[in-house]
Amino acid sequence: MTPDGDGRARMVSAPDLVGRDRELAALRAALGSPPALVLVEGEAGVGKSRLLREFLGGSPAAGTVVATCPPFRVPHTLGPVVEAVREVAEDVSELGLSRLAGALRPLFPEWADALPEPLEPAEDVLAARHRLFRALAELLGRLRVTVLAVEDVHWADEATLEFLLFLASRRPQPVSLVLTYRAEDVPEGSLLLRLSSRAADDVTRLRLGLGPLDAGDTARLMSSMLNREPVSEAFARFVHSRTEGLPLAVEESVRLMSDRADLARRGGEWVRRRLGDIHVPPTVRDAVLERVARLREETRAVVRAAAVLMGPAGEEVLAEVADLPAGRARAGLAEALGSGLLEERAGGQVAFRHALAGRAVYDATALPERQALHRRAGAALEALPRPPAARLARHFREAGDIARWRAHAERAADAARAEGDPLAAAGLLYELLTGPGLPPADAVRLAAKIPPGSITGVAQVREIEAALRAVLASGALGPEATALVRFQLASVLDFIDDFEGSRAEMELAVTGLPPGSPELRHAMVLLGWPRGTRCPGHVHREWLRRAAPAPGAGPAPNDHEIAEERAIALLLLDDPRGWAVAATVPDDVSTPAQRRNVTRRDFNLGDLATRWGRYGEARARLDRALELAERFGYPRYREMADVYRLRLDWLTGRWDGLRERAREVAEAGETLPMNRIVASVVHVLLRIASGDPGDAEEALSRLLAGMRDLGAVEYLPEPAAALARLHLAAGRAGEALRVTEEPVAVIELKETWLWGTELIPARADALVAAGRADDAATLVAAFGRGVRGKDAPAPRAALSLARGVVAESRGRPDRAAALFGRAAAAWEALPRPYDALLAGERRARCLLAGGRAAEGADLLAGVFRGLDELGARGDAGRVMRVLRGHGVEVARRWRGGRNGYGDTLSPRELDVARLLVGGRTNREIARELVLSPKTVANHLDSAMRKLGVTSRTALAVKVTEMGVVGRDAPPAPRRAGRPGPVP
Repeated sequence: MTPDGDGRARMVSAPDLVGRDRELAALRAALGSPPALVLVEGEAGVGKSRLLREFLGGSPAAGTVVATCPPFRVPHTLGPVVEAVREVAEDVSELGLSRLAGALRPLFPEWADALPEPLEPAEDVLAARHRLFRALAELLGRLRVTVLAVEDVHWADEATLEFLLFLASRRPQPVSLVLTYRAEDVPEGSLLLRLSSRAADDVTRLRLGLGPLDAGDTARLMSSMLNREPVSEAFARFVHSRTEGLPLAVEESVRLMSDRADLARRGGEWVRRRLGDIHVPPTVRDAVLERVARLREETRAVVRAAAVLMGPAGEEVLAEVADLPAGRARAGLAEALGSGLLEERAGGQVAFRHALAGRAVYDATALPERQALHRRAGAALEALPRPPAARLARHFREAGDIARWRAHAERAADAARAEGDPLAAAGLLYELLTGPGLPPADAVRLAAKIPPGSITGVAQVREIEAALRAVLASGALGPEATALVRFQLASVLDFIDDFEGSRAEMELAVTGLPPGSPELRHAMVLLGWPRGTRCPGHVHREWLRRAAPAPGAGPAPNDHEIAEERAIALLLLDDPRGWAVAATVPDDVSTPAQRRNVTRRDFNLGDLATRWGRYGEARARLDRALELAERFGYPRYREMADVYRLRLDWLTGRWDGLRERAREVAEAGETLPMNRIVASVVHVLLRIASGDPGDAEEALSRLLAGMRDLGAVEYLPEPAAALARLHLAAGRAGEALRVTEEPVAVIELKETWLWGTELIPARADALVAAGRADDAATLVAAFGRGVRGKDAPAPRAALSLARGVVAESRGRPDRAAALFGRAAAAWEALPRPYDALLAGERRARCLLAGGRAAEGADLLAGVFRGLDELGARGDAGRVMRVLRGHGVEVARRWRGGRNGYGDTLSPRELDVARLLVGGRTNREIARELVLSPKTVANHLDSAMRKLGVTSRTALAVKVTEMGVVGRDAPPAPRRAGRPGPVP
């Protein structure tokens, strides 16, 4: 770059790699000790691809293959790897491939004559997939590939990720892997999250996290673009403050200022001519659009075409999309490449150098022109030998070509389902179902294809509901098709927790579904689930009996799914046979349907094990279900796991950070209704226990109303019991009776006494307070009959508590003390420490009332300490007042806030630091410690402030040097935290 006559910059050069010496050295060292697994993480524009290019020296060396994932989830099997291999192999006929390589013919049709004849078809899809992976690995080996680099793995299709896992899990690992990705764009449940744990001990592992540049490195990067001459300190600070040190933003800002003649060389250094007059673009978008505006028309046309295509494309495709003759397209492409906006990719293809730049151009293109570009893009891609269905669906949708969009989108969805990518399939089907003018018959077919658990967000599901109701209102369907749509509508309503609406539609559907059909069996089982406030238990049980397989009947296609749903219904109805039925569902996750069934089974059984008081089993079920939901991409089930764990953590006394977690779930806009309600209940219960009830009575009343509206009657008892206790504490026995009356009536109607764990003791207290001790005894006796003979530790502990209430009301303090002691021991064994302490308090009060003052006071002092340590400030304060009334003084551990640690790291800050030293990201730390990423960031900020450092790296070094945590320290302990069963 040279200045003109008055010192202005006339052009800039490509920047050097700046501030990455340590990362580059680490990358070289890791790949110098093969086999290696290298993960390079960083936000868009931070320089991941540049680091890789610098290592490769500009072009891949022999034995290195570089693949790039497109910015869409295209269900094109192994597309990125296949395209990369094409570029390094021209002829495979002399490679001596085995017959296994015949499986590669569909991927490489141009080599069909050179590849061996394929083997006999595999037994199933999984075997075929494994055979394909082995064949591709063999091809890499024959081509002597030693390093496979895959860029932008956050956009990888499911098959590519599975192939990478396949390579990483082989012993020995056949090639070194280098993967670049943006952590913020990695989908929940992505297989990428498992790659780092698959490496064997003999594999060199390296995780590089690239962050923004500091002010000094920003100045050096700018200088490298400006003839390697220094820039003024003020100028460098100015650019760093506006770009936050993101390399791409720095580079684009310098180019923009050069294009606008805004740079000058003065006093031996570069400065900005009008530092305060012209605003430096705060985002890459502004810089890119300014640069594009200065290009020739044919160049802008090529750039817009590349932006619409959003992926590598050849010159012919770009020319067709840009609607330019070959000569003008070639000239425009040359200028676009020279400007640095586009760059060459493998195989003579070109694409935007940075995805952010492409997005900026796309967003700035006027709608009519975008539609024309999409139309031409669709036509160009449709003519390819292997048309990419998902990309074609996008182009024709944006072009307004409804018929072609529907055709390609349904094909893409089918392919995604076949490849085990439910999220991609659900997204495509959702767009089709909610699109304009969908024929009713098509709506019926498409709705049946949506993978359950793969659409999240109430708004989306409501749109699907509206589409199905429109089909019903059209009157275009026959009786059987109408029943099928009603069945689908009922499933959709159940999906968003509208249980009353779902039951009404299911009752209409069941009369028209074909006898013996899977839909009919499914509908009958769901009618067996004890939801809604009007249907008695014997009706639910009759539906389950009708849905049971006939004796001697052969297996049906959906037997395992029906068994899982029957097991949940039985357990909701207090029938222990449900555990045995659940055990008949195999753990096989070979197919998408099996994955969904097992994931859903474990979520539901986790919730029911919690309800029955089997907390160890509940946590194991939830842990497994969470892992499956993340691995296979079920966002709704992932959301449910958070809420299941919230309630389990509340019950088992894992309260550290729980209140914040519950509040975040309760306030999240797209959380499903019952998830939000149950999280809110946990949040309110924690507020009450901590002595900060606020508007707890009003909040619990609202939550109870929400549960009634949804028909989620199994969740009424817990908030009703909490509200009753608040009323009783305020001396309002009548109000306590009122709020517990309906939930008890539902339990009696459904004959589901195990739902009464929290409710029955509270109702008994209310009856006693209202002078109806005999009614309390009758209720508790009925509860005892309902619990008898069932392996349900939590309800049985509650039964001892309720019997203690009755004994105390009859003036038998010794008997009551024994029963409360039995309840406390049972709660403690679960463990359920809060309830154990409250039962211990009641026992101590009975001891005091019975004349055993010393024993009672000692026990009460222990209860106070337990409540204090747990964080139940409100209850501890109440116990403290009782103790002082008996002449016993106790000290409180806190004074209205958390413990202070001064300049010493708190226990939670140590947990976070330990995982940070182990190379975890904030998201990974949050997942490990069951915190929110925001809380993790707060702990890191606090730790950095205490230790006087300003970066994560410096913090990791500091705590290691101090010996606070070691690099070989074990991981921090996991503190785990939807409610109800999900059909």
